[in-house]
Amino acid sequence: MTLMGPQPRYRQLAQTLINEIETGRFPVGSLLPTEFELCEQFGASRSTVREAMKQLVQRGLVDRQAGVGTRVRTANVSSPYRQVMTRLTDLQRYSAQTELKILNTKTVQPAGELQELLKSTAGQTWLRAEGIRNFGRRTEPICFTEVYVNPAFRAIQGLEGRALRTPIFMLIEQQFGEQVVEVQQQIRAVALGARIAKTLNAPPRSAALWICRHYLNRRGEVIEAAISTHPGDRFSYAESFVRDWEVT
Repeated sequence: MTLMGPQPRYRQLAQTLINEIETGRFPVGSLLPTEFELCEQFGASRSTVREAMKQLVQRGLVDRQAGVGTRVRTANVSSPYRQVMTRLTDLQRYSAQTELKILNTKTVQPAGELQELLKSTAGQTWLRAEGIRNFGRRTEPICFTEVYVNPAFRAIQGLEGRALRTPIFMLIEQQFGEQVVEVQQQIRAVALGARIAKTLNAPPRSAALWICRHYLNRRGEVIEAAISTHPGDRFSYAESFVRDWEVT
């Protein structure tokens, strides 16, 4: 069973237009149909079309000019992957949009900083998986990922040698009947170590974004921890914060 909801309509429309630009239906230098024409073609609302066009502008594929229209500037999606997170379902969509290729797995007994990071006790044996995550037709991975699975679930199946589009926490839920109710996230800037830089084909010691997510069950236990390291030029992260208005 999957809990993942459908993609927002504007993202579907944006991806269709991206594919059509890449395949040459709309060549570089040509104008895209007007908003009104796109609304008719796709049976979409004006707001949906506008949001889709924003996606193309953000990726550097098109330029918009009042009185002229939307012109294709390149057929190459070269902008960094942009991740927008507001809910747990966004993590599920992130996994569906990208692909995690598992390179190897082994069991480890965390010690020192790693033991503290995983909130593990001495002697526990966790499953560790390493992999690289890819997005669309990009030739370079967007991140290197280390996944640590709680000892209770270390017999999880379906990781070794696989390219995953299903989040690992969902595999744990499906195979063991566990449920994730909270995800805690830490983000910090780091420099790429030599081994990870080589795996990602990125310069050693270059700037990177380090993201650690703890997946917690109802008892507050960490059932999975995922650490992703993104080269700075391949990724951006966005969140939305809504003001809590006080009633006076």
